Amino acid sequence: MKQLSRQDMILMALTVVVLLIPFLMLGAWLLDKTAQAQSQLDKLEPRFARILGIQRSEDKLDSGLKVVNERISAFVFPDEMDATQAGNAAQQSVRSVLTTAGMAVVSSQVLPTKTDQGFERISLSVRAEGELIHLQAALAVLPSLTPVILVDGINIQVTGRQTADKPQRLAAELKLSVLHRKPA
Repeated sequence: MKQLSRQDMILMALTVVVLLIPFLMLGAWLLDKTAQAQSQLDKLEPRFARILGIQRSEDKLDSGLKVVNERISAFVFPDEMDATQAGNAAQQSVRSVLTTAGMAVVSSQVLPTKTDQGFERISLSVRAEGELIHLQAALAVLPSLTPVILVDGINIQVTGRQTADKPQRLAAELKLSVLHRKPA
């Protein structure tokens, strides 16, 4: 067998090196892609853990949501009822409380609704006249109504002449509001 000259050996070594360069570059590229993929997995792992935790807690979350919805239903008008019906129902409740307490309802009005954090706020304006004791009785009963009627403001004025033998008459303007769950 013939011995290779030094020049032939250098040429063969260079040929092998040139042929190995694409494989080395491919290996480096694969290492880089593997590192990037691992980095993405490391970023996504906490998210998946949270999602799995939520899925495992689904029954607890559903029962908690049910309890919250039951509690909310004591305070707001349901979404099965439209805003007009809810406003009218609240207006009738307020009128009933005031007349039962001895006040004379002069006027009542349901005002336009406003959106407030997932609920519709239905405003009511009610003017009533009567004695102070009757107004106090009505205001004592209002917080016990369900759904809750919120008192936004009260303007009370003395009407008529004050005499020692008759209780003083008052005119009260009540600014009230109720919450209505927005239909989904």
